[in-house]
Amino acid sequence: MIRYEHPLNERVRTLMRLEGLYSRALFFTGETTPEAHHAALLALFEITDVAARADLKTDILQELERQRQLLAPLRNNPAIDREMLDALLAEIDNVSAHLLALTGKVGAHLRENEWLMAIKQRTAIPGGVCEFDLPAYHYWLHLAPQQRQHDLQTWIAPFLPIHGGLTIILRLLRENGKTSKHTATHGVFQLMLTTAKVAQLLRLAPRLTRFHHVFFKSPQEGFELEVFASQIFLGQLQDFCRKTQVPSRIQCTRTSRRSEGKPVSGP
Repeated sequence: MIRYEHPLNERVRTLMRLEGLYSRALFFTGETTPEAHHAALLALFEITDVAARADLKTDILQELERQRQLLAPLRNNPAIDREMLDALLAEIDNVSAHLLALTGKVGAHLRENEWLMAIKQRTAIPGGVCEFDLPAYHYWLHLAPQQRQHDLQTWIAPFLPIHGGLTIILRLLRENGKTSKHTATHGVFQLMLTTAKVAQLLRLAPRLTRFHHVFFKSPQEGFELEVFASQIFLGQLQDFCRKTQVPSRIQCTRTSRRSEGKPVSGP
């Protein structure tokens, strides 16, 4: 079953974009081919651009601290697994300490490397990283895989505290959401959001066929979901969505304004 996730604010959108880029960078770094390590470096360049926001580290630190303050009082709750809670709080403290130890702008170590920035500039040109354009890069790609992996891990390392912080935040969002079932009648489902709760992340697990995909609209006061036939099969399935009710499970993670951001259940 395909699961769709749709961020409902800019902060979560940025964290999810970075999450996907980190996943690519770490995966391709673990491979051994020159093509994989080229892909890892491209992902690193994208992380550098997305993480360039001046307030990213501050946002992550503030959210981790908010979560720590919400979780710490639960130690006295007999229904809570004390060992798991202590492990999570220790993880938050450890990641926060590493984030506080970061100095300068995120990704500055790459921007100060003229060789890497020359490669980054050429990647914006289709076919711009050929061996005759960047002979030094061509040489690097043909070093021993272990040497390239060591270099990539060195370049990734300063980004890892950001990765650790966003991983905790997104994990808590996903695990604390409330799941409910809805039906997209004639391929359309709408839900109005209450003013007392601020939705942050929508997770959708629709029961779709391979002929369909989902489109989200998220205005300030609510969101709308539409189910469309794939363009490849549109000719033969153009009326399918209008005639078919598509059951789905929707999970929405929210916070309450009246409780100063404390997690509460979705609708």
